[in-house]
Amino acid sequence: MAAASILAIAGMGTTTAQAAPGPSAGTATTTAVARLSDGSRMDTQAAAEKVRKYWTAERMRSARLVTPRADRSASVTASSAPRAGKAGSYAPAAGVNKAAIKAGALKLAGGDKAKALMLTETATVGKVFFSKPSGGNWMCSAAALNSASKQLVITAGHCVHEGAGGGWMQNWTFVPRYRNGARPFGTYAAKQFRTFNAWMNSSDFRRDVGMVTTWPLNGQKLVNAVGGNGFQWNWPRNVAVTVLGYPSNHNSGEIQMWCQGTTRGIADGRIEINCNFGGGSSGGPWLREFNDATGLGYSNGVQSTITNTGWNRSPYFDDAVKTMFDAQGGVT
Repeated sequence: MAAASILAIAGMGTTTAQAAPGPSAGTATTTAVARLSDGSRMDTQAAAEKVRKYWTAERMRSARLVTPRADRSASVTASSAPRAGKAGSYAPAAGVNKAAIKAGALKLAGGDKAKALMLTETATVGKVFFSKPSGGNWMCSAAALNSASKQLVITAGHCVHEGAGGGWMQNWTFVPRYRNGARPFGTYAAKQFRTFNAWMNSSDFRRDVGMVTTWPLNGQKLVNAVGGNGFQWNWPRNVAVTVLGYPSNHNSGEIQMWCQGTTRGIADGRIEINCNFGGGSSGGPWLREFNDATGLGYSNGVQSTITNTGWNRSPYFDDAVKTMFDAQGGVT
């Protein structure tokens, strides 16, 4: 395969030992309290409100894409590449607002109820906005993930931490089903981050996964409001998925886009699919068993990189990613 570039396709922490390595090395993770750009901790509702106010419509419009980085070249492997352990699933959950949309009780931005349940616009997927410690406002994609806390978001590791030599992102917020500046479900500020040490210290794309616990908005937790996708790990590398996100090479990244196909494994253990999703789609979910009627599926990957021939790549979700989910999914 040709060399690839990363999508922008985009505090102190505590380290947690994790399960034995699966198809790639580096299974320990680190957590950090989310912070504002002035360095203050986002550990109160008042601080969360500050970050919501920070993200004006103008700042969202002008947010930049994460600077591309070089990715390793990797050859395609047999579709029957070994898995790390027994396959498992954690169920998705519907949100109360989704039911309200179906009933016509919730007036969307612009009054466009007809688009509420389109495949391209599930309420669980949205844009992420943040400031980099090294400067500037930036954006990625992400998705609500069902867990015990009902407050979890999953995205790429490079959407929560700059990687080797960098720091944790600041002013971080998630906007479910963003569309051309509209925020029909509001904004959910970050409370705590988690990513793999292998990403933080070495920018290892095999561990380019981030999970974020968010603050409730108006007393309502994210997954209870918009729903949350399920989670799957140790599944085969050749599976049918729906990829969702906000790639800049489609409608300038202002409308949620989708791609469907079958993944395949590459030599370093990751998976890839030919979607040609460019900058801005970073962190968007790769969903198995996506249900267009409910807007829910099972997260089995996240948008990480793209090759110069349009193949998008994701870390493989193995036992280490499951342990990461177990560690962060109950944080409130």
